[in-house]
Amino acid sequence: MAIHTLEEIYTSDALAMQRERYAKLAEKFTELYGVEPQRFFSAPGRSEVGGNHTDHNHGCVLAAGVSLDVIAAVIPTDDNIIEISSEGFPVDRVDVTDLSVHKTEEGTSAALIRGVAAGLAKNGHRVGGFKACSVSNVLRGSGLSSSAAYEVLIANILNGLYNDHSVSAVEIAQISQYAENVFFGKPSGLMDQMASSVGGFITIDFADPAKPVIGSIPFDLASCGYRLCIVDTKGSHADLTPEYAAIPAEMKAVASYFGQDVLRGLDKEKLLSELPAVRERFGDRSALRALHFLDENERVAAQAAALDKGDLDGFFKAVKESGRSSYMYLQNVYAAGEPSQQGLSVGLYIAQNVLGDRGAYRVHGGGFAGTIQAFVPDDLLEKFIESEEACFGEGSCHVLSVRPYGGTEVRI
Repeated sequence: MAIHTLEEIYTSDALAMQRERYAKLAEKFTELYGVEPQRFFSAPGRSEVGGNHTDHNHGCVLAAGVSLDVIAAVIPTDDNIIEISSEGFPVDRVDVTDLSVHKTEEGTSAALIRGVAAGLAKNGHRVGGFKACSVSNVLRGSGLSSSAAYEVLIANILNGLYNDHSVSAVEIAQISQYAENVFFGKPSGLMDQMASSVGGFITIDFADPAKPVIGSIPFDLASCGYRLCIVDTKGSHADLTPEYAAIPAEMKAVASYFGQDVLRGLDKEKLLSELPAVRERFGDRSALRALHFLDENERVAAQAAALDKGDLDGFFKAVKESGRSSYMYLQNVYAAGEPSQQGLSVGLYIAQNVLGDRGAYRVHGGGFAGTIQAFVPDDLLEKFIESEEACFGEGSCHVLSVRPYGGTEVRI
């Protein structure tokens, strides 16, 4: 179903806050446009749980849509202009009769809007104008993928207004990635958009990116006495695009040595047997990142299997192994050119100091700056929050829940 109620989307303890949030958004819309909004839409941020930097090489990931989201109040228009007023940002206006790439828009929200509309039109779907007010509590640069949530939101608005919700969640994710890669100018895999668009706790196998295989895992972390925490270490993602772009590029360079476009399907023993030649040709970091991919891809299956069996210890063990591999081999915990800026490393040390052998912790999302992820037992939650926030400031530790639905129209 493409439309869900507030009660279906949000947890019971958050309903009052969410009702007030939507009401304030509607008031802002009316204040700005002089009419009441007709429809509401929402798209969640996402948390990557396993498969750190595997999607872009056709690997597997374990991810979840989370309780932080971007929402919009909307009315359709007949002028083919998309106008969006987002809290804290200038108003964007995009004419959908022109769906060509505008290099001057690269890196802007206007590029995402135009790119999503272009992707829908390219796939044979209808697009048109609308006016919207939006507000987001998905932290920018947090590893929760605020850009993917925004893309999925725009796609869902156009899907609801002009296509009777006929575009699938998977296709919306693919169109959103197209917008980010081609129009926004940022190379990325498909995991962020897929987790936001589909929602829930899911595995995604990208062996064929055109037809990703999605599996749902019925797992309730809270009922097991643990909470998912995301700690914002306040690091900036500014100027880090080259760091992110280097990871898939270096992995694919190693794959090319073996006559492949991507690393998926490469036998690890074959890579190890050719390791001296690979190191000489591509350097040690490329070789290590390729080895990380091969191990991390297998870990996703191990994590999913552990959750299916209710084996929390096995799951947490795999999460910690993932974190160590990201730190040592993928090397995305801090930027090589900024060794004095290592907030993620500090956050991980604090997590280790508080949790000891309990729960798990790892780098979250793309890495280099932003957030860490931790699975914290209830009896240590207060101490964990206090310890992280003593370092990174009040409100830096976010206790999240897994959202059962991805991008959707919302019935108030």
